[in-house]
Parts: sequence; C-alpha cells; structure tokens
Amino acid sequence: MNKQTQTICDDMEQLAHDASALVAATADIAGDTVGDARKRLAAGLERVREMYALARGKAADGTHAADVAMHDHLYQSIAVGVVAGAFIGFLLATRCPCPCRRD
Repeated sequence: MNKQTQTICDDMEQLAHDASALVAATADIAGDTVGDARKRLAAGLERVREMYALARGKAADGTHAADVAMHDHLYQSIAVGVVAGAFIGFLLATRCPCPCRRD
C-alpha cells in the first residue's frame, strides 16, 4: 500500500475506535434520545466496518492481480512502454518548431 492509502486506513481505524469508545462511554446515560442515537451509531459503525473490510479485500485482490499480470507478461509490458515512448519521441522530434533546429 502506498503512504496515502495507509494514512486513510489508519484514520478509518481510529474513527472506528473513537466511535466504539463513544458508544461505551454513553452506556450509562438514560433517555430515549440518547439510546436511539447509540443504536444508530452502533449500527452505522458496524456497516462501516463491513464496507471497510470489503474495500480493503478488493484493493488487495486488485493489487495482487496487477502484480501477477506484470510478472506473467513482463516482456510484453516493457515492449509496449518502449514502443509508446519511441513513437511519442518521434512525433515530438519531427513536428517540434524549435528555433535551434536548422534544416
């Protein structure tokens, strides 16, 4: 994972921890409004945890698939990059109105 993705993951984990602490801290407070809010927060927290786990799994699967594809087709990937770079370089070199060129 790159640094930005890891930071987001850490922030999500901290948010989930803080929400759990809030639910636990308000456990002894009576009242219908607080009780309903706690239930909604707990349900939302559970849904977020499930979505986070699903997204993290899909990201890991995608990363693995890209890694496998690059290893399986390494020379083809390199060839495509070299050909594309050469073609773009050719186009820029032949059509560049540079004042330094003296034809």
